[in-house]
Amino acid sequence: MEAARLFNFRKLTEEELVAYREYGYLIIRGILKPEGLKQMQTECMEAWSREKESFDPDKSWLQNSLLVNIHHQAATVRDYYFEGPLVEIASEIIGPNIKGATSQLTFKMKGNTRPFGWHQDNGYGELEPYNALTTLTALDDTDRGNGCLWLIPGSHKEGQIRVYQDENQKASQSEIIVKADDSLAIPMEMKAGDALIFNCWMLHKSDGNMSESRDRRILFLRYADADAVEVYNERKPRLGRLVKGQTKFKEVEAFEAEL
Repeated sequence: MEAARLFNFRKLTEEELVAYREYGYLIIRGILKPEGLKQMQTECMEAWSREKESFDPDKSWLQNSLLVNIHHQAATVRDYYFEGPLVEIASEIIGPNIKGATSQLTFKMKGNTRPFGWHQDNGYGELEPYNALTTLTALDDTDRGNGCLWLIPGSHKEGQIRVYQDENQKASQSEIIVKADDSLAIPMEMKAGDALIFNCWMLHKSDGNMSESRDRRILFLRYADADAVEVYNERKPRLGRLVKGQTKFKEVEAFEAEL
């Protein structure tokens, strides 16, 4: 089995599930095997190089740091997203019926010293039920020197934070920043091949990449209940590949079924 050669499959322990419910996050060490990490790095950089350039301070955070639908361009990412160990982990947390809700690269290349302020991922795309799961798989060692993520343990218990944006802000894809107490934050330092998972209400941010020699490359995958709807979009079903179980929405069942 190709996936078993590239990824480490495992179940969460009861202690990990308790910790996730209490603190809102977990780090899964070594979820990518060395060969899987190497393949993913190569494929992701080929895709990135086709569409992106070096950091440009005059460009938006989206232009500089994000490449969406990376699973359309990288076969190893597609297999990891649809059939990899994160699917079972998401099922243990969310429930038996799971779809992929987002796949993208979030790269802070050397020279990109822009911070990204406190926010909830459900602030950028509010899904209901409120149990969506963000996963960040490190393609580089990530630490305080090259812009690792910071989060506030337990902040997911605050629930959905409402932040108003007018139409101009939405059109410009401006950041959705909320207030948070920096003194409560802890750094999420990881080795390449580790994965961080956290609740959709988790408050998190990242500093700029202050390293002159190291990139900070992350694969961002989001999973949701197969019947999750977009609250901001007249409660229409969030389209995403059904990766486990079943759904009541025919359009979700058919979405990317050919991939």
